[in-house]
Amino acid sequence: MRRLPAILLCGLLAACSGKQAEPLPPGTVVLALGDSLTAGYGLTPEEAWPARLAEKTGWKIVNGGVSGDKTSDALARLPALMDEHAPKLVLVTLGGNDMLRKLPEEQTRGNLTRILELVRGRNAQPVLLATPRPSVAGVVFQNLSPAPFYAEIAKARKIPLIDEAVAEVLSDPDLKLDQLHPNAEGHKALAGKAFDALRKLGYVRTN
Repeated sequence: MRRLPAILLCGLLAACSGKQAEPLPPGTVVLALGDSLTAGYGLTPEEAWPARLAEKTGWKIVNGGVSGDKTSDALARLPALMDEHAPKLVLVTLGGNDMLRKLPEEQTRGNLTRILELVRGRNAQPVLLATPRPSVAGVVFQNLSPAPFYAEIAKARKIPLIDEAVAEVLSDPDLKLDQLHPNAEGHKALAGKAFDALRKLGYVRTN
C-alpha cells in the first residue's frame, strides 16, 4: 500500500478530529519536545528547526529537545516544561532513541500516549512528528520510512500527525550531518515541511 504524503495525511487526521484547528497568532508559546533531532545536535540554537519554524510563524517556540532523550526521559521532563512555559501547542518528536536502543515498542507507545494525554490535560494541543525506523537499507537507498506505530497512535488518539517530514530529510544525504542527524540545511528543510503541514492543519494563519 502506498504511503500517504505527509500533508495529505495531516489533513485526513484533522478531518477525523471533526474540524480544523484555530490559527495561532504570532507570539503564541509553542513547545518543541524532542531529542537531538529537535535540540539541533552539532548546530547553533538558531539553526535548529524550532528556531527556523519560529521565524516563519512568529510563534515563540521553546526548544525542549535534549540529545539522547528517550520517550521516558521526555515524559519525566514534560510537567515542569508545561508549568514553566504554558504552551498552547506542543510538537512531539520522540521515539528515535527508543528504537535505536531496541526498547520494547509497547513501552515507547505507552510513553508517547502519556505525553499526548498530559499535553491535552494541560489545555494544550499536541501534534506528533514521526521518526523513521532505523534501517541500513533505508539509508543506503535513501528511502527511510516512519515507524508505523506513530500513525496508529495518532489515529487512536485523534492527534494530528506529521508523518514523513523527518524521514524525508534524513533520507537525503545532502541534508545530513551524520547518519542520524540533519545538518543546518536539513533543519531548514524540516522547518519548511513542518510549516506546510501545520498550515494545512489550520494552526498557521493564511493570508
